[in-house]
Amino acid sequence: MLDNFKERLKEIKAFVFDVDGVFSNNVFVQADGELLRNMNTKDGFALHHAVNKQSFVAAIITGGNSESVKIRFKSLGLTDIYLKSANKLEDFEDFISKYDFKPSQVLYMGDDIPDYEVMKKVGIPTCPSDAAEEIKSISVYISDKKGGEGCVRDVIEQVLRAQGKWFT
Repeated sequence: MLDNFKERLKEIKAFVFDVDGVFSNNVFVQADGELLRNMNTKDGFALHHAVNKQSFVAAIITGGNSESVKIRFKSLGLTDIYLKSANKLEDFEDFISKYDFKPSQVLYMGDDIPDYEVMKKVGIPTCPSDAAEEIKSISVYISDKKGGEGCVRDVIEQVLRAQGKWFT
């Protein structure tokens, strides 16, 4: 199965990620209700490299509604940031239709039940090692890294290496 996975990486043209539990592992609530997230800089570097240097398209689809999340991902070069997503599948379909992608050309990383329906549709559903069991059961790849600890870098680097677009 791993050989098939490596071959499928060559077809990927876009990445879609959830935020909490994927890019972040700890969320702290401030007195004013604003959420503070701890994010891995290597995840950010890999995403920036894929989008800005290798011309991949990437999106964020999250149920959260944090201006700081929007600012963070815009600074990494993303333009498709779906905040306060009540229906991630609808937002995913909007994203792929905007770029005329087939679901098979998309790698999605999620960690919990709200990601389930999208993950059933994409070409390569992936998750961090600490994802919910339901998500692990439908993932074709489970990173050995936890959410917020390099799982995003793991999958992006694998796609770019498979396509000869990582650093040599």
